[in-house]
Amino acid sequence: MKLKWNSFDTRWMLSLFGTAVGAGILFLPIKAGVGGFWPVVLMTIVIFPMIYLSHRALSRFVCQASGDDRDITHAAEEYFGRKISVFISILYFFAIFPICLAYCVGITNTFETFFYNQLLPLLDSSSSTYAFISGLYSINEVIIKDSNGVEVIKSVASLLPLYRAILAFLLVSIFMLIMLFSEELILKVCEWLVYPLCAVLFIFSIYLIPQWKFESITSIPDFKEFLTIVWLTLPVLVFSFNHSPAISTFSLSVKRYYKEDSVDKANQILLRTSIMLLLFVMFFVFSCVLSLNPQELQDARSQNIPVLSYFANKLDNPFISYGGPLVAFLAISTSFFGHYFGAREGAYGIVRKCYKLFGEENPNLKLIAICCTTLMYIIMVITAYINPSVLGFIEDLGGPIIAAILFLMPIFTIWSVSRFKKFQNKALDLFVFVTGILTIITVIYKLL
Repeated sequence: MKLKWNSFDTRWMLSLFGTAVGAGILFLPIKAGVGGFWPVVLMTIVIFPMIYLSHRALSRFVCQASGDDRDITHAAEEYFGRKISVFISILYFFAIFPICLAYCVGITNTFETFFYNQLLPLLDSSSSTYAFISGLYSINEVIIKDSNGVEVIKSVASLLPLYRAILAFLLVSIFMLIMLFSEELILKVCEWLVYPLCAVLFIFSIYLIPQWKFESITSIPDFKEFLTIVWLTLPVLVFSFNHSPAISTFSLSVKRYYKEDSVDKANQILLRTSIMLLLFVMFFVFSCVLSLNPQELQDARSQNIPVLSYFANKLDNPFISYGGPLVAFLAISTSFFGHYFGAREGAYGIVRKCYKLFGEENPNLKLIAICCTTLMYIIMVITAYINPSVLGFIEDLGGPIIAAILFLMPIFTIWSVSRFKKFQNKALDLFVFVTGILTIITVIYKLL
């Protein structure tokens, strides 16, 4: 029997779409476009089955658990026992928390470049205020490669250490103070913001069309370089399309609403979500890649800023100059709050499970919350100040660990737990498993 589409399905499709679309889309063009146009075409072909099949498998992982109130951590404990579930909880935490760190860096750099490139030019260059603000910056030289692979020197303004430390402390502290509000209220506000942000990004993609340059269409990297570019972009692609943080809640909701038809209905909703994401995200990526050459994309990476901030500095348009950083700020903020809730719960859960493993069934939950929150806050402030590469976090930590949970764990479950045998499909399962492995071993390749 074909299940009819209704408003419940539409709400969840939009919610999953909103979960995936966030700050990741602002950094994806910088990574995906370094090889030009044609590698992005192959990425578009590969990412759709990767993202649909993996999220479908993770949804089944939750749907097959006993009862309609057992989330992904309960399901892991049911299938594999308490000790293995602790390991999965740790993996889940380290898939989310590094992304929170990346967002702290991203928001600090967005503010920093906005002050220098948009606000400073508004001031009278002879004024004392101009002299003071410009004096907060130092001009550093970074080496990037142009489209022909030739190294060129680029001057980049960055805040002096003391002032960057103050900025990082203030911004992260504001984020953490917002966390004192009701979780339901914060998530509701983020949900309201997602759709205007998506509309703005879509309009921006269309706005860039007159800026498109088609020279990259005639340039094709050699076969080995072509495949290497696509392969090394997989972690950022997976991250940018990832809506796994909402899959557990989504699957339980569908399970309660549709009962025995939950798996089929979840498949239907996930398929439409994946199609919607593919069209939206990749249109934005193509529009950015066709508007910037590889040298400019490398320049954006060296400055460690989202692509909208780079366009704000490049295009002579007041709307983009001031609207771009604002959209980037809102996108990073909404993504941070959603990921922080997951990271915080993951940290609490790990400590609680460890207490129970050592025989303490009733640990002091308030003390656990205070200690975990304080430690995470200190790490986020220090990371925002140090300014490591945002794409580096996604490539080396976030993307590969998400792939382990999203691609490998459900497939391992399908082939090791008897109740999942009905879902086995050798060809599709092998595809998900292999692409997951390829995403994870990009870290090893980079190290070597």
